Amino acid sequence: MTPAVRVRFAPSPTGALHIGGLRTALYNYLWAKKHGGKFILRVEDTDQTRYVANAEQYITAALDWVGLPLDESPELGGNFAPYRQSERKAAGLYTKYVQQLIDSGHAYYAFDSSAALDALRKTAEAEKTSFKYDARTRINLDNSLTISAEECKKRLAEGADYVVRLKVEADETIAFDDEIRGHITYSSNDIDDKVLLKADGMPTYHLANVVDDYLMEISHVIRGEEWLPSTPTHVLLYRGFGWADKMPKFAHLPLILRPDGKGKLSKRDGAKFGIPVFPLDCEIFDGQLNFGAPLQTSSPEEAQKMEKEGRFMPIHGFSQWGFEPAAVLNFLALIGWSSPDGSEFFTLDELIQAFDIQGINKSGARFDFDKAKWFNQQYIIRQDNAILGEKIQDLVKRESNQDFSLDYCAAVAAMLKERVHFLTEFYKNGRYFFAPVDFVAMLANEKADIDKKVAAKWDANRATQIQALANNLAALPNFDAAACHDAVHAFMQENQLKMGELMPILRLALSGTFKGPEVFDMMALFGKTETAARIGLFVDFMAKYKG
Repeated sequence: MTPAVRVRFAPSPTGALHIGGLRTALYNYLWAKKHGGKFILRVEDTDQTRYVANAEQYITAALDWVGLPLDESPELGGNFAPYRQSERKAAGLYTKYVQQLIDSGHAYYAFDSSAALDALRKTAEAEKTSFKYDARTRINLDNSLTISAEECKKRLAEGADYVVRLKVEADETIAFDDEIRGHITYSSNDIDDKVLLKADGMPTYHLANVVDDYLMEISHVIRGEEWLPSTPTHVLLYRGFGWADKMPKFAHLPLILRPDGKGKLSKRDGAKFGIPVFPLDCEIFDGQLNFGAPLQTSSPEEAQKMEKEGRFMPIHGFSQWGFEPAAVLNFLALIGWSSPDGSEFFTLDELIQAFDIQGINKSGARFDFDKAKWFNQQYIIRQDNAILGEKIQDLVKRESNQDFSLDYCAAVAAMLKERVHFLTEFYKNGRYFFAPVDFVAMLANEKADIDKKVAAKWDANRATQIQALANNLAALPNFDAAACHDAVHAFMQENQLKMGELMPILRLALSGTFKGPEVFDMMALFGKTETAARIGLFVDFMAKYKG
C-alpha cells in the first residue's frame, strides 16, 4: 500500500518570509493536493538567537493572502501537535532520541570549549587550511570518545558544558535519490560531526528536522537547494535511528536567481533592484516584525537614522505593490517548473493537476520582474469588471477615504484595466476619476506637451470656443458616450476645428494628461455637470497660465 502523501513547509521565524520560501510552500502544497495528501506548517524555531517576534504570524498571513490553506499547523493543531519545535523540545520530545543515538554509538558528548575550537580554527586558517570536527580530528579533542566512561559520567553529573555530536565514520559512501537531481553520493570524509544538541539543550535543525519528519510521517521533503549538503547528515541520522526504510523522498528545488542572473535572490535584493521579494509589506524594528500597520516614528529622518543603525528595515511586498495573489502563485510556479504542454496560465486547481516534481529544473531560474508584471496585468485584464470594481472601491476608500459606487468603479475598471500592471495603479494613474484635476500638478508633469499641443494655439478665441462646447455638452438631453461623440464632432465641423486642435484639450481638461481612456467614455462616466465643470476649470487655468 502506498503511504499517504504528507509534506511540510518548515520555515524558521527569523524574519519576513522571502518569495523563495513562498515558492517552496507552493510546490509542497501542489504536490500534496495532487495526491490527496496533507500540507503542514511546522515552525522550526530551534535557533532562538535569531528569533524575530511576529515572524510566524507573517508566515501564516502570507500563506493566507496567496490562498494556500493549511491542513495542520501550530494554530490549527493536528494529530502530531505541537507544531513548534520549541514546544516539542519543552515537552522533552528530543531528549530520548539523542540518548538513543548515544547508546547505539551513533553520537557522543563533546566538552570542547568555544575558545578551544576557535583557536583550532584560527590555527588552521593561518596554515591556509580549514578545521573540521570529524573522524580525523575528534580523536585528539575533548569528548566522550577520548576520555573514560567514568570521567564522562562525572562531568555530566557536575553539570559540565557539552554538546552532542553525530558520529560520522570515515571512508563511507552515503547515497540517496533526489526526485529532481537523481542519484547522489557523498563521501563521509567530507562531512563533519554535526552538533545535534546545543549547549542550551536546544536541538539543532538537523536532529529536530529528522525526528519531526519521522514522527509526523512526512512522505516527501521538498525544500531549497541550499539544504542539499545537509541531506547526507540526515540520511546518517535515519540510519542511526534504524528508520532507513521510513526515510522520506527528497526533492531539492533550484535557486531563484537575481534579475541579473548573478547569484541567489536575497532578501536585500528588493531594495537593490527596486522590486518586491516578499509577499506582504512589513517593517523590522529592534528584532520585531511589524505588519498590517505602519511603524509610528516621529519623522522620516528618525526612520532613516534607525535604518542606518540597523534597527529598522522597511520591506515592500507583492500585495502592497498591487499584485493579484493568483498571479503571484502562477508566476512563482513557473520559476523553476514548466508544464508538459508549455502552458503558462493556470488556476490553482489547474496547477494542482499539471504539477509534477519531475518537471522541476535542476538549474536556477532568474527572477524576471517584467514577466511578473505582465502576468499580473493579464490577470487584471481577465477579471470581471464588477470584481475589479470591488477592489477599486476598497483601494480608493483606503487611499482617499472616499466612497464611490460599485457601478462607477466597475466602469473605471473597464476603461483602465488594459492600461495598468498593478491594482494600485487604478488609483495612482487614474486619480482623476476620483477627484478633479489638479492643474498645477498637471503642469509639472505635462508642461512640455501643454506648451506644444495646447498653449501655442491658445488665445481668447480658443477659450471662448471651449467654453461654448462645455455649454453645449451641459445642454444635451441624453448624456452618453455616443451623444458626446456626436456633439463634439458637430462642434468641430461648425467651428472648422481639426481633431488635433480640440481632442488634446478635452482630454487634458478631463484627466490632466494626454494619455488615458477614450474621451467620450470619460465624459459619460463623469456626467454632464462634472464634465462641464472640468472644462470650465481648465479654461480658467489656461487664462492664468497664458496670462
